[in-house]
Amino acid sequence: MGEPRPQIDRQQEGTVPPPAGSHVVRVQRNLLARGERRILTWLCARLPAFVTPDGLTSLGFVGALTIGAGYALSVSDTRWLWLTMAGYVVQWFGDSLDGSLARFRHIERPNFGYFIDHSTDALANLIFMIGLGISPFVRLDVALFAIASYLLLSIHTFLSVRVVGEMNLTYLAGGPTELRLMLMAMTLCMIGFGPVGSFSPLFSAYDLFIGGMALILVALFIVQTAALARRLRRLESR
Repeated sequence: MGEPRPQIDRQQEGTVPPPAGSHVVRVQRNLLARGERRILTWLCARLPAFVTPDGLTSLGFVGALTIGAGYALSVSDTRWLWLTMAGYVVQWFGDSLDGSLARFRHIERPNFGYFIDHSTDALANLIFMIGLGISPFVRLDVALFAIASYLLLSIHTFLSVRVVGEMNLTYLAGGPTELRLMLMAMTLCMIGFGPVGSFSPLFSAYDLFIGGMALILVALFIVQTAALARRLRRLESR
């Protein structure tokens, strides 16, 4: 099975504004990119007129609040985790469709969309990771380390937009959708098996999973930063 072909879109709503007179490309190589794009296009063609990109952005944020609430409420009853599962679906629907709908209807607002989309995403991710840290499954310090590593890699992505005009949304053939699916699978394990121990008395199996993912993101940040620095040095030494 070969590596998925990159899906590259020019500047659009909810992606990036062009830096200093250059074109910006949005690069996606994640495994599900092509199939997800077909689904999103199908949905955009069938959404009623009263559904707007701004409304979908708000819906995605509501989904993130629902995710966090479900995790936090699982302290009293693990059945609240079904609320989290529903939240992931709502969050995907709103977050993935807002820019797609703007492009489909040709009503893009590149600068506004970029600013609001990524600002909302950052806050939304913080909220549901705090909820996960409040839950009885993952330690709060582990959850906060995870969101810090995610935002660190996000900073690299945004800096890349400014210095080379590229926004890479995929790392190790995974993107936001693949990450959601992994977290949903973990949540189903929480529902089915409850708290699961590990070889360490200090950390649960869920701690190790989330912490391991966070360490991978930090490593990606270091590797990608070094690679981009070398690329920039070559470009500016010509």
